[in-house]
Amino acid sequence: MDLENVSYAQKQRLAYIDFKLMFTSLVTRNEIIQRFECGTAAASRDLALYKQLAPKNLKYNTTEKQYIIESSFKPLFNHDARKTLVKLANEISDGFDAISDTKFPIEAPSALNVPDLMIVARISQAIFQNKAINIIYTSLSSGSNSRDIVPHSIIDNGLRWHVRAYDRKSEGFRDFVLTRITKVTVKSGLTKAHENKEQDKDWNTFTSLELVPHPKNIQHPTAIALDYGMVDGSMTVKARVALTGYLLRRWNVDCSDNAELNGNEYQLYLNNKQLISGAGNLTLAPGF
Repeated sequence: MDLENVSYAQKQRLAYIDFKLMFTSLVTRNEIIQRFECGTAAASRDLALYKQLAPKNLKYNTTEKQYIIESSFKPLFNHDARKTLVKLANEISDGFDAISDTKFPIEAPSALNVPDLMIVARISQAIFQNKAINIIYTSLSSGSNSRDIVPHSIIDNGLRWHVRAYDRKSEGFRDFVLTRITKVTVKSGLTKAHENKEQDKDWNTFTSLELVPHPKNIQHPTAIALDYGMVDGSMTVKARVALTGYLLRRWNVDCSDNAELNGNEYQLYLNNKQLISGAGNLTLAPGF
């Protein structure tokens, strides 16, 4: 049997199995039953059919009662990179984009850089398995090098995708641009306690940003207040310290001392700079 002869409903379940294997490295019968509200027999048939269509993609772990990804895994479905990254960002793992031909009348700005989905998949697998990875990474300052990192989160900063990870070379938590990673190898052994997400202070600490209409660039601040749903001319945004610089840059928030940045792109002003001056990667913020 091939995918052309499979019913729409079963394709959805097969796409779910494919997606789960690719990004979490495992799938269970109970997950299929709960996700699609089907019976045990139906879920078993789905797994058997998936095994028939892609025999080198998974194996059964009798001890854990899980289907585990094989090193020879190749996606059975064509998971569109942009749609899949959105699914991952919103914790959607149903694989429906692999089979849907529905075209919605919605457009978004073109992405200039899209990460290799298999790179994202291997990093995601390592996060779920609590493993370190070795990557080949090309930086602006030192070119291409091999380094060991312990990833814990994948981030869309609005312009690029990053992975937040403990860097064993610099012995601290850093962001790595996904498109600059050309190879990922999952390492054996569990990570150490100080390398885990719970120890990433900037990730686990939140700060509050008080944003107001720009006092010099905007003639009618009410328009900006309406855009952002401000109350009494201001809004407060809670953000992870590790992501604060990205957020302020994405929204073109003027972070200078006296609202000194000119230009129509600067419609918002950071009104409490003095309170968050020690937070995270604020050097990325405009005018900081």
